[in-house]
Amino acid sequence: MKLDTVKGRREAYNYVGNTYQIGGTRHYRLDDGPAHDTKCIDVRTGSGFEYTVVVDRGLDISLASYKGLNLVHLTAGMETNPAAVDPWGADWLRAFSAGLLTTCGPNHLGNACVDEGEHLGQHGRWSSLAGRQVADLTDFEEGKIEITGKLYEMITFGHKLAIKRSIKSEFGKSYVVIEDEIRNEGSRPAPLTMLYHINFGYPFLDEKATVHIPSKECVGADDYTTERLCEVGTVKSPSGENFEKNFTHTFDGKEVCAYVKNGDLAVYIKFDSKDLPYMTQWVLEDIKDHVVAIEPANVPCESRNILREKGMLPEIKAGEVRKFRVEIGILEGAEIDKLSK
Repeated sequence: MKLDTVKGRREAYNYVGNTYQIGGTRHYRLDDGPAHDTKCIDVRTGSGFEYTVVVDRGLDISLASYKGLNLVHLTAGMETNPAAVDPWGADWLRAFSAGLLTTCGPNHLGNACVDEGEHLGQHGRWSSLAGRQVADLTDFEEGKIEITGKLYEMITFGHKLAIKRSIKSEFGKSYVVIEDEIRNEGSRPAPLTMLYHINFGYPFLDEKATVHIPSKECVGADDYTTERLCEVGTVKSPSGENFEKNFTHTFDGKEVCAYVKNGDLAVYIKFDSKDLPYMTQWVLEDIKDHVVAIEPANVPCESRNILREKGMLPEIKAGEVRKFRVEIGILEGAEIDKLSK
């Protein structure tokens, strides 16, 4: 039965006691270790694509699989409750679960720094923002899966950013769309830096995988990466002799479709480069830390003080609204050929 059609969903009703047998959402709290009391929502699209929304970590997405195959890199800490970790300095790394999506921002990304007297922890506070007014609008009859929630990044006497995040899929289809609407509710302009940290891992990611990014230009962010620009499309086996690589891609202002392919399976990332004109391709082929991340962003992955010094720091005006959209999806077999057209 094709769950992406009204007829298919109606026919399915005759076979199931509960539609969650074939797709839907399930809400719960994690209980073990540093993840204790973290709210999550499992999503099953009915196509074989499944993922987990972590409500207490900025409505990001941790686990993701397709027909039982894990797609993402997961750190040893997994979904650490943000209340268990101090977000200052580089301690963001202690709570970094990776997963399908870890959002960095909304007003700082890159290494920890001090900007105009403000101490900023690595990659900002998005991962420590718990979702509010979270609503599950999923409707099997309509064929839609949708979770919405609000996040607030604010400080008294300072910036006040209100964020609405929507996560959307369809029954019978293998994709998820993340839409963010950010409003400056303060009285003054505020920095706005956004990076979508999308992380691939084993067994989908191994030395047979290839990376395809249709960028206008690609440069190394450091000498080690620059010396290995020829490796931008490949993945090595894990080794203690491999170190972190950071490729910086730029685009021509059109819609971008980048993807990682392994055999007959590909995972793509689509976004509008007018809104997200940069991408960091983060590669670490170390033992245990074996990951390739595709990271669309509205700025290069540099600390706020450096962006300010270079005159590259975006701001959102008082009362202004900005929107960002990223789509992540899965294709198999002959469908993959469409990605290169």
